[in-house]
Amino acid sequence: MELLEHLQEREAQGNPIRVGLVGCGQMGSGMAHATHQMVGMETVAIADIAVDRPLQALKSMGVPESRICVTNKPGEAEDALKRGKYLVTEDALLLTRLENLDAIVEATGITEVGAQVAWNGILNRKAIVMLNVETDVTVGVLLNRLARRTGSVYTVAFGDEPGVCLMLYQQIRSLGFEIVCLGKGKNNPIDLEATPDSCREEAERKGMNPKMLAAFKDGTKTMVEMAAVSNATGLVPDVPGMHGAKVDIPDLNKIYVPKEDGGILDHRGCVDFSTGKVAPGVFAVITTDDPRIRQDMAFYSMGPGPYYTLYRPYHLCSAETPLSIAEAVIYGERTLVAKRRVSEVVAIAKRDLRAGETVGDMGSADFLGRIYIYEEAKAARGIPVGIAPGGKVLQDVPKGAMLTEENFAPDPTKFVYKLRQLQDTMLMEE
Repeated sequence: MELLEHLQEREAQGNPIRVGLVGCGQMGSGMAHATHQMVGMETVAIADIAVDRPLQALKSMGVPESRICVTNKPGEAEDALKRGKYLVTEDALLLTRLENLDAIVEATGITEVGAQVAWNGILNRKAIVMLNVETDVTVGVLLNRLARRTGSVYTVAFGDEPGVCLMLYQQIRSLGFEIVCLGKGKNNPIDLEATPDSCREEAERKGMNPKMLAAFKDGTKTMVEMAAVSNATGLVPDVPGMHGAKVDIPDLNKIYVPKEDGGILDHRGCVDFSTGKVAPGVFAVITTDDPRIRQDMAFYSMGPGPYYTLYRPYHLCSAETPLSIAEAVIYGERTLVAKRRVSEVVAIAKRDLRAGETVGDMGSADFLGRIYIYEEAKAARGIPVGIAPGGKVLQDVPKGAMLTEENFAPDPTKFVYKLRQLQDTMLMEE
C-alpha cells in the first residue's frame, strides 16, 4: 500500500487526517507527538479530565497558547477547529460529536470511558482506534459489529503488542504455515503482589501512573493483550494464565512446542508470553509439513525445523498508532478486532476480600486479571476483569480465588456493564 504517498497527498492538499485523542497520559501524549512529526495527520483535539496534561503536551510540541482553545462547549469547540486551533476539553464524549474530526484514539485504559467513547464515536461514524485493549476484550465483539453495520471502523491500535502480533499472524497464515504459538515478550516476571503503592517510586521515575504500572507487573495487561490476540485469531491459552516461561529467543522453537516434541504445550495453536530476553519484541513459532519448504527454511538460516521462530524485535506502542489511524481513514481497514469469544480475562482476588467491600480499578490492590479459554471462564461463572472495577463483594473471597457471579456483583449502572450484557445476549441468540 502507498500509505506514505496518500499522507503526502493529503498534506499537499491541506487536508490532513484530523485526530481526536481521549486520555493524554504516557501513551496518549506520545501518540500526539508522533502525529505532530508526520505529514498528512495531526492530533487537533485532546480530552483529559486534567486539562494541564494536554496543555503541557501541546506546549512541548511548540504550539503557542494563542492557538489553543480550552472549552467543553460544542459550539466553541467546532468553531475553534474550523479556525485551525487546537482543542483541549475535559469532556471525552464531546470529541465523538465534532464534525471536524476524522478519527478518535481512546488511550485511557479505563473500560468505562473506553466503552462510552467507542460506542458514541461509532454511532457518529468516526474511525475509532483503541489504545484501550481492556475495553476491546470486554465488549470488542459488540463494538466491531456495530461499526460494520454503521459503516464506521473500529480497531485496536497497531504498535501495541496485539496489533504487532496480528501482523505476524496474517503474514504467516497467508503463506500457509501453521502457527504453533504466537506471543510477546514481557520484560519482568509476574508479581502477583504488585500494587500502586509498591510501584509508586518506579512509576514516578518512569513518568507512569502507578496503577498502570501495577497492572503491567501483576500480569493483567499481558493477559488482556494476549486475550485480544486470541479473540482475533482463534488461538487459545494453553493453560489458565498461560505459561510465561523464561525463554530466550534461540530457544522459543524448542520450548513453545508440543510436549511430545520436548516442549511445554498441551495444544498447538496457542497464545503465550516469555519473560526471557524477548521483550520488547513479539514472536511466532511456526511449522510446515512440506519437505521442500523445510529445505528452503534451512537454506534461509531458519534452522533445521520442524519448528521455526519468527521474531519482530520491537513494538513502538503509541508511536506506531498513527499507522492504524491512517489505514482506518484512508482504506477503511482494521488492524485487529475481536471476531469471536475465544478467551476471557477474569478477575482474581489480589488480597482477601471481605463481603461488602467495593473494589477499585485494574492495577489496584484488590484484583488482577487471568486469561482462560472462554468456555472455561463461563463454566466457572467468572467475572470479566473489564466490568469488575467499582463492583461489590457479596461473599468473602480469599486471596487468589476467582471473582464469580456468586461472590461478586459488578456495578450495573456502568455503561460498560450494560454493553457487556448486550453483547452476551446478542451472542447467546446466535
